[in-house]
Amino acid sequence: MGSRDVDEAVAEMVRILTPQACADWRRQAGELDWSCWETAAHVAHDLLAYAGQLAALPDSAYLPFDLVVSDDASPHDLLCVAAGAGKLLSTVLAASDPSVRAWHWGPTDPSGFAALGVNETLVHTRDITEGLGIDWQPPEALCRAVLARLFPDASAGDPVQALLWSTGRTDLPGRPRPTSWIPKADVGQQLAG
Repeated sequence: MGSRDVDEAVAEMVRILTPQACADWRRQAGELDWSCWETAAHVAHDLLAYAGQLAALPDSAYLPFDLVVSDDASPHDLLCVAAGAGKLLSTVLAASDPSVRAWHWGPTDPSGFAALGVNETLVHTRDITEGLGIDWQPPEALCRAVLARLFPDASAGDPVQALLWSTGRTDLPGRPRPTSWIPKADVGQQLAG
């Protein structure tokens, strides 16, 4: 996965949520404890954090910085922040040598950071759309790519449902819903591919 995947995921988030900028984003986002507003800020934070990790290449921890979005930021402002953070991540990804590693619960390559950014964007956009009462599903191709990179042991079948199940957002017949997750591509040697 790479910069184009991040650009595509963030563009889809902005596309589906921009028409909802006048809605009440203080509503709960899906089954999360966060509001839709907090969830969008979280997406922006993670995209920026991943860009920072890849730019600085720390090998044992996250950089000690945080994204703070003004409490009075509108949903439109939040989407602009998320789009900017996504562009920073995709720019760093495009400039990164595939052999570099930065810390995310172990050494992570640029492809791993791209997959993490796409995953965060897709599943949290789904959380927000649920909270706002919008019928939306993440794009199948991006879900399939995230599953291949982060959840190689995920169920076969519908990639959207498999990704939502892998991240604890839906049930699958005969399988208990995960209550926590650490992507396989985030651990040790598996990140090199």
